[in-house]
Amino acid sequence: MYLADAEHTGMRLDVFVTSREEQLSRSFVQKLISDGVVTVNGATPRANYRLKKGDAIVVNVPPPVKLQVRPESIPLAICYEDKDVIVVNKPRGMVVHPAEGNYAGTLVNALLHHCQDLSGINGVLRPGIIHRIDKDTSGLLMVAKNDLAHENLAGQLKEHSVRRGYLALAHGAPAGERGVVDAPIGRDPRDRQRMAVTQRNGKAALTRYRVLERAGNYTWLKLRLETGRTHQIRVHMAYIGCPLVGDSKYGPGKPHFDLNGQFLHAYILGFMHPRSGDYLEFTVPLPKELTVILNKLGIGENIDYKTLLSLE
Repeated sequence: MYLADAEHTGMRLDVFVTSREEQLSRSFVQKLISDGVVTVNGATPRANYRLKKGDAIVVNVPPPVKLQVRPESIPLAICYEDKDVIVVNKPRGMVVHPAEGNYAGTLVNALLHHCQDLSGINGVLRPGIIHRIDKDTSGLLMVAKNDLAHENLAGQLKEHSVRRGYLALAHGAPAGERGVVDAPIGRDPRDRQRMAVTQRNGKAALTRYRVLERAGNYTWLKLRLETGRTHQIRVHMAYIGCPLVGDSKYGPGKPHFDLNGQFLHAYILGFMHPRSGDYLEFTVPLPKELTVILNKLGIGENIDYKTLLSLE
């Protein structure tokens, strides 16, 4: 139990509890208050209740719930697999790993049904997951089957030696036929659900792009990540005035081509095998729903994947 002193008079309840229970986030404290497990003088006020001198605050933190991710029989497009690594082609619309409110239908659920030997470094919710792509981004991901492989591959990502190439359709026209977006990315200070180019708490982020074809107010692009920030390509392209088609979070609110989610595909992935040291590289074509859009615009017909690999 905590007693509010004169110095706490007027302080919000959620702010006070967060300052006393330092291991708890403010959002979690707000949930505890809304669940009625935080009381003031025996009552259950709202998070914005303003404290008075002498208020008695009791916080009853419930015991942690043991999380369990269940294997699910979901088809996987496996491009490569051995005792250390799995490379999969993730479809659009599939979340990579479980999170609050979404514990089923993810890539991890499918992987756990396919094999039990996944690395445990990232915990029960993200076994084997080294890097992620967004729900509505399709394409290649590497997954570690043991901790040795996980540490090695994570180290390659940190050193920026993993080859990660993307194809995207954007609104507008970037300057020049190729370019570099070098701008730090962090949480949008005005909207915590979004990322943004920001100097405040932003981390270094670098994206290289090359124009493949243009069609009216659309540009088909090849992009390469030098870093791996959350929503990096989507944020950087919006930052230079060329948001991705279908990206409702960072682009136009009105959908184009009836596309649900951004036009973004991880088409190439290359890395050193964590055990043998051999270089492995994989490519996967655009999914049909994205190819149809290019066909409508009359672009992409004369560029095959061998050509894409040579266009750096």
